[in-house]
Amino acid sequence: MRVIRQGCAAVFLWASIGAASAQTPTPTPVPPETTVERQVRALANRDTQIGIYLNVLPDCTSGPLPTIRLVSPPTAGKVVVKSAKAKATNYKACLALEVPAYVAFYKAPPEFLGDDALTIEVKYQGGRTEIQKITVKVSGPGNQQKI
Repeated sequence: MRVIRQGCAAVFLWASIGAASAQTPTPTPVPPETTVERQVRALANRDTQIGIYLNVLPDCTSGPLPTIRLVSPPTAGKVVVKSAKAKATNYKACLALEVPAYVAFYKAPPEFLGDDALTIEVKYQGGRTEIQKITVKVSGPGNQQKI
């Protein structure tokens, strides 16, 4: 602090040394990446839903849908994502809602039986990322008699 006297009044000047912290924006913390492991049962040569992705805001309206990326594809089957409308009742504080969604489907070839694995990355607005490691257990049609 430096004091300058002018007549009878004193004027105080404050000097700061170092970087101006008011001009440097504080970085927003990025939410951590979470990993989820799931198992799904499927029949060979049939579309099987393996995930539904939506964004419901506290006022029960839809927020921006997440970005979905296939990180590691299944070795035997195929994954397809389709647009849909999701309807739900008694979801959190929402008694009834209908919002847009993405639905992921898996389909194994007719001759494949066994386990198949895939990894999906889901990125939500705001930086939250979820890695989903999905094991699909593919079985045959069961004890059906062939004609």
